[in-house]
Amino acid sequence: MAMLGSIGHETHFLPLCEVFSFHGPTETKGIAVQSVKQKPLVANRLLAALPTKEYQRLLPELEQVTLNFAEIIYEPGQKIRYVYFPSDSVVSLLAAENHHATLEVGMIGNEGMTGVSVFMGVDTSSTLALVQGAGAAVRMKSAVLRVEANQVNSLHRLLHLYTHSLLTQMSLSSACNRFHTLNSRLARWLLMTHDRIGSDEFRLTQEFMSNMLGVRREGVNKVAGHLQREKLISYSRGHVTVLNRSGLEKVSCDCYSTIRAESESLLNGN
Repeated sequence: MAMLGSIGHETHFLPLCEVFSFHGPTETKGIAVQSVKQKPLVANRLLAALPTKEYQRLLPELEQVTLNFAEIIYEPGQKIRYVYFPSDSVVSLLAAENHHATLEVGMIGNEGMTGVSVFMGVDTSSTLALVQGAGAAVRMKSAVLRVEANQVNSLHRLLHLYTHSLLTQMSLSSACNRFHTLNSRLARWLLMTHDRIGSDEFRLTQEFMSNMLGVRREGVNKVAGHLQREKLISYSRGHVTVLNRSGLEKVSCDCYSTIRAESESLLNGN
């Protein structure tokens, strides 16, 4: 079962196959919020790259939140009220067809920010933004981000670079989904998730993998079974453990290393 957050005052639990049924806006519902009272250890690497003085100015506008597995934070066409900076959570960007069939086109973790279209002057989402990995994040009102990012400062520069990095990831992911084998695609996806979760073990159901990769569950079972027989991963009861990261890197296509190098270049100031 997957929790989609609260609708009104009641928390609804739905089968994961119904996650993509678009039950209405859930951007702020069910998300535990608390104000950031003092400067924390900055887990989001994009925020951590800001000069201390600039970060301190943003601090009153940041709220700590907890994102739940399979929670929808934006739907296609929905107005974006908040942007999110994940800490140890992961958000998938999904292209949806007829509100049912989905395919992941982007992944956002502690290297970035959701709702980057707000920075580009567009206040609605073109994709479904779904929490792939539960955990912490901080959020900021979109109106505040727009004002801050319009100043020619470090945040403005970093968001320009991050937008380029995310577009690179999305274009390579789209090409990967079209041209590369399912083995390579799943290995790439597991590596990208591993990078952002920061743990060898993470929650992952067959339904979720099927929707992320845009294939039937039978295909997911076959390729996950192959990776498990090769002792690259362990998969049981909706949880994956990465056993041999270097082995996964050999199975993955070059898209993974290109996406990672692009992200690291941004965060290292190259």
